[in-house]
Amino acid sequence: MSNIAPDPPANEHSQLRVSGEIPVPVLINWLSITAVPLLVFFASRSVEQGEHLSAGLLIVFAVLMITNLLIYTALRHKTFQRRAFIGLTTTVFIYVSVSALENGSAIIWLFAYPPIIFYISDARFGVGACLFGFTGVMLLFFSPLADQLLNLPYSTSFRITMVVALGFEMITCYILDRSRRRSKLGLLALAQEFEYAAKHDTLTGLANRREALAQLEAEYERYLRTSRPFSVLLVDIDLFKSVNDTYGHHVGDELIVLVARTLHEGARKLDTTARWGGEEYLVLLPETDADGAVQIANRIREAIAEKAVMVAHTEVHCTASIGVASIKGAESIDKLLQRSDEALYRAKELGRNRVCVHQSHEPA
Repeated sequence: MSNIAPDPPANEHSQLRVSGEIPVPVLINWLSITAVPLLVFFASRSVEQGEHLSAGLLIVFAVLMITNLLIYTALRHKTFQRRAFIGLTTTVFIYVSVSALENGSAIIWLFAYPPIIFYISDARFGVGACLFGFTGVMLLFFSPLADQLLNLPYSTSFRITMVVALGFEMITCYILDRSRRRSKLGLLALAQEFEYAAKHDTLTGLANRREALAQLEAEYERYLRTSRPFSVLLVDIDLFKSVNDTYGHHVGDELIVLVARTLHEGARKLDTTARWGGEEYLVLLPETDADGAVQIANRIREAIAEKAVMVAHTEVHCTASIGVASIKGAESIDKLLQRSDEALYRAKELGRNRVCVHQSHEPA
């Protein structure tokens, strides 16, 4: 939470979903549920036509589809479910093509393969599967050896039409899938940018007040469960108005960014640093009692005093006053923030550029 002004991460989003998109496991389950009665239907027709071997194999495919669905329901293993489904559907389509079911007309089910395979797998696998399928159909239709071994019933005009139409569909599916994936990545990146902007201060890149309050709520809930302490620091730049009046608001903004960067550099990974408002910052310190918070606050205060911004070859330094408060008993977050604010006010009263902890009201 303490990172300062990073670009929104450009992670691989292909496994993420946008609102309204059908999850791959859900799609596979529904396709499996739909495929089972179809396989049973064509198995019954094979029995009527005396093709008992084909009927038995189709029933086996249906049972395997149901088994894959049940395994996913029990284990929720998405990768196994997807790979098993791809393997089963590929095997079914190969068998339908080679066995020439329904007097060869069942081969038209191959047109269902490209859109399914592109949706449930990544683009590279989809292209590879389509190339494999198209090559297989070409060998099946135009290889003399295939005609000799299988005695397929397909006419020459059907074979040409089938190959052209299947190739056209595969290319179309590839183009549409690339468009879908690009749009999806764009939407996810835009959503990530909005989410980042909603949680971070524009000038400093630190967490904003709303995000700081959310982190405080989460830490407070953890404290109520575990009784592990946490502390907050309220940091305020001393005499900031005089900097603006003397050097201008642009220099004031540079000082705000400088202090934010100093807080970021001095924070631990588990800490949250936020711009609380104006020239004031909040630092949330999990797993830290009052003594530990005072040590961190003094280290931050000293680091700020050493930094400066350059204005016309002149170094402009600043200092900061810090109020420290550690959670006590069952007090509320509002009470904790009030005590840290009172400690900050005390630090200002005692001459600025110092740390005060609320419990003692003495300079630390």
